[in-house]
Amino acid sequence: MTTFVDRVVLHLQAGDGGHGCVSIHREKFKPFGGPDGGNGGHGGSVSLVVDPQVTTLLDFHFRPHVKAENGKGGAGSNRDGANGRDLVLKVPDGTVVQTQDGTVLADLVGAGTT
Repeated sequence: MTTFVDRVVLHLQAGDGGHGCVSIHREKFKPFGGPDGGNGGHGGSVSLVVDPQVTTLLDFHFRPHVKAENGKGGAGSNRDGANGRDLVLKVPDGTVVQTQDGTVLADLVGAGTT
């Protein structure tokens, strides 16, 4: 069994925004009260944070596909949808984030670095 992993390939995806709502305000004796649909909520974002308690990337070795929560849909009466929760992934100190072609995006050094 592997106990130390120092290189992983992650497939990260931010959450999708929620759908908006198309709604017309209806009231007695007012034939066209106007639009009153709400906007969809924003999707959650994904961020990597250095945690001194984490020493290996073993968790990501077994679960490489990670997605943040989607936003909820809007509703009538001008009610906006709820935002999706952000996803914070804890990584060890000294983690280097690269694209598939090897371009360095971030060098995470020091506790709390995002």
